Amino acid sequence: MTGWIVVLLIVAMLSPLVWLRPSRRQSGQMAQRLAARRLGLAMQLTQPEWPHWLACDPPGSCAQYHRGRRAGRDDSWAYWQSAPGEWLNQWREPCTDAALLERLATLPADVYKVEASRQMVALYWGERGGEVELQRVADLLAAVA
Repeated sequence: MTGWIVVLLIVAMLSPLVWLRPSRRQSGQMAQRLAARRLGLAMQLTQPEWPHWLACDPPGSCAQYHRGRRAGRDDSWAYWQSAPGEWLNQWREPCTDAALLERLATLPADVYKVEASRQMVALYWGERGGEVELQRVADLLAAVA
């Protein structure tokens, strides 16, 4: 009888340690972020301000994948994905650059925003998907950097 009580006490003491273990989704995100690092991408969690007209409900905290731009690139732009495959700028005008629109069409549906400045190109992503989606993100960032 005392053996069972000791076992129950040990199980009760160790049960909170199970809560510290990352969930399956968190483990997948960590693996995806490490794979992104191997592809030359940097990642940080940000809390961007989303436009009020965005149809989907973006998260408060979002993963921003970014890459430095090459010297001599001085164009800057930003496009939000209002619906899968529909890219709009801040005035809700569709993307008119055919080459860029063709590249943006390859991105996953949970990419919320792609922007470029003189220093870097960044992509805000919900991180759903696997290696194939990550490769598409890396290809786009490399192409427009």
